[in-house]
Parts: sequence; structure tokens; C-alpha cells
Amino acid sequence: MASMKILNIFISFLLLLLFPAAMAELHRLEHPVNTDGSISFLVVGDWGRRGTFNQSQVAQQMGIIGEKLNIDFVVSTGDNFYDDGLTGVDDPAFEESFTNVYTAPSLQKNWYNVLGNHDYRGDALAQLSPILKQKDNRWICMRSYIVNTDVAEFFFVDTTPFQDMYFTTPKDHTYDWRNVMPRKDYLSLVLKDLDSALRESSAKWKIVVGHHTIKSAGHHGSSEELGVYLLPILQANNVDFYLNGHDHCLEHISSSDSSLQFLTSGGGSKSWRGDMNWWNPKEMKFYYDGQGFMAMQITQTQVWIQFFDIFGNILHKWSASKNLVSIM
Repeated sequence: MASMKILNIFISFLLLLLFPAAMAELHRLEHPVNTDGSISFLVVGDWGRRGTFNQSQVAQQMGIIGEKLNIDFVVSTGDNFYDDGLTGVDDPAFEESFTNVYTAPSLQKNWYNVLGNHDYRGDALAQLSPILKQKDNRWICMRSYIVNTDVAEFFFVDTTPFQDMYFTTPKDHTYDWRNVMPRKDYLSLVLKDLDSALRESSAKWKIVVGHHTIKSAGHHGSSEELGVYLLPILQANNVDFYLNGHDHCLEHISSSDSSLQFLTSGGGSKSWRGDMNWWNPKEMKFYYDGQGFMAMQITQTQVWIQFFDIFGNILHKWSASKNLVSIM
């Protein structure tokens, strides 16, 4: 009996050495709330074009709105550098598309980033490197991780490896799948860790951030893979919001069977696709096939959402509330 116990311990230790990722959990960051218990932030995606395609104009309005709302941080929904990510940590595109564009004082806060499919076409590991944070201390980027603010918890998810087309029909593109293969194991671990973290969360508001859409009427449309694998986890754990980019538009879709809201903010630069797929008008709260960004303000009992265009005009507003007793 004792020898069997020793053998089991040895096997467990061996598995830990051979498969350390299997024992991993999502990296957790803490971001303090304001003295009144609130947070305020901007959301932008699909932006990194060295200031072109109106990226600089969007950034200017972000700076103005960021100052008015006294934002605490910025969330980037991916596709941070076009067309093919970064070539390495010394790629000048980092400064030309990020540091030299988002120069407003109000935007000198933490930027919490996820990778998009265009980021995977370059050196994906470069965006994850601490060297970039040394170049610009705002830059925070990991594959999947958690940012806790007490009033709300953010769960950033690496959605690109979920999309079959990048593996089966990559066309002329090459994707950096280092540390992702074997794909099945990687995806299984992401889903397992996310589900566990969401179940353990006691946050008043739960927000999941990914690059790809779950529901969208835009050019790319809804992701079948995320609808199958990710959406059930969000619904089972009473997630309040899913934030994404990928479709170069601004969009708000509600759920007919839950309180989950789908918010697309992918208008950081090149946009105006000129197409929109039909969507149930009872769920489609807002759609704008153009450039802009989103702002969110959150307290223990209330959340406010605003979408802005390139001129700083408010295109859409929405709010929701919760009482202080129940945790949804």
C-alpha cells in the first residue's frame, strides 16, 4: 500500500515535469478601483496601422473622451499590428503604431491587450515579451489572463487558435503557433482554466474579452467555433459582457435567453466594409459600420456603455443595474 502511494506521488511529479502547462492557471493581475469603488475604461480594437486609415483621428478622440471620463485603463481587443503582426521586439511598428499614436495624457494608463489573428501572422511571442513593456510601460499582453478590479473581473481569452480556418485554409498566410501546439490540448486547457476561474469569481460584474466575435452581423460574422466551445461557458457562469473586435465596426447585440451582452469594438482604424448581415432586431441594439471606440463605466450597482465615432459623437448609449445583494 505504501509502495503504491509512493508510486502515485512519483507519477504525479513526473507528469508535472513533463506537462507543466497542464497544471497552469490563468495569470492574475490586480488593478485598483477608484476611491468611490468605480472604474472607467475605453475599448478599442483592430487599430495598428502606423496612424493611417484614421487611426490617429480615433486616438485623438480617445484622448479627449478618456480625459472627460478620467479613465483608469484601456482594453485592446486585438489585431494590434497590421498586416502581419510584429517581426520581433525591435520592430519599429511598435512605436509607430502604438507609442507615437496614443500620446494623449489620458491614455498614459495600462493597456490590457489580447492577440488577434493578424498578430499571429507575425512574431506572436514578441507581443508577449516583457521587452515591449520596457519600451512602453503601458503595454500588457498575454495570451489568456485575468485582471481583477474588485468591482469587475476581466477574463482575457486567446481566441485565434479556436478558429479552424487558420489551420485548414491559411491561404498565403503563415501563423506563429509556437506554444499553441498540440492545438487540442491548448484549447482544452484554455477552456478548463477559464471555466474554473469564472466559477470561482465573486465579482459583481464578469467581463470576458477576446478578439473574435461570438455574435456579429459584421463582415466576418459569428464564430461557429466560439459559439460551440466558449459561449456555453460564459452562459453557465453568468458572464455579463463579451467584448471583442475582429469585425471592423461598432456593435451591440443582446441575448434573448440571458443577460449576456455582446459588444464589438473593432473600429480603431481601417473600417467601412459596406456589408451587414441580417440580425434579429429584438437583439440588435446598435450597429455602426465605421470607425470609433467604446467606453464603459462600472460601479457595484451600475454599468454605463457609450459608443463614439471618429468625431467624438455618441452613437449609442446603454446601461444596466444590479442590486447589492444578489450576484448574477
